[in-house]
Amino acid sequence: MTYKATLGARGEELAARFLKNAGYSIKARNFRIFRDEFDIIAEDEKYIVFVEVKTRAQTESNKRFGRPCLAVNYEKKKKLLRAAEAYLRRYKPNKQPRIDIIEVYFPPIREENPVTPEDTPALDIKHLRNAVHY
Repeated sequence: MTYKATLGARGEELAARFLKNAGYSIKARNFRIFRDEFDIIAEDEKYIVFVEVKTRAQTESNKRFGRPCLAVNYEKKKKLLRAAEAYLRRYKPNKQPRIDIIEVYFPPIREENPVTPEDTPALDIKHLRNAVHY
């Protein structure tokens, strides 16, 4: 697995744990529907929540890209909305849908230093509720 994929997988694991600790139940991870994917599908008493996880290690080169949520551009939002609509048509959950973004921030990590899921704690996790609108 590449450095970027390993870091992203670790971010998704921590995001799922964060949601569980906040009272959500995790319904699916890396859920594919047609050509689109959700990192996490979770639910609470009221909402079915489709979650896009964006992970960044705090390096000088990453600072120029801004917050991780800014990587969810117009095209990505269209894909998320299309996937959510397909999911809702197929599974018909009895809950209000919502698309959230979770940002996971790691300390500076260099590509030459392998990232292992067990020993890389996040500096911060931000949960942006209803970040993509219908």
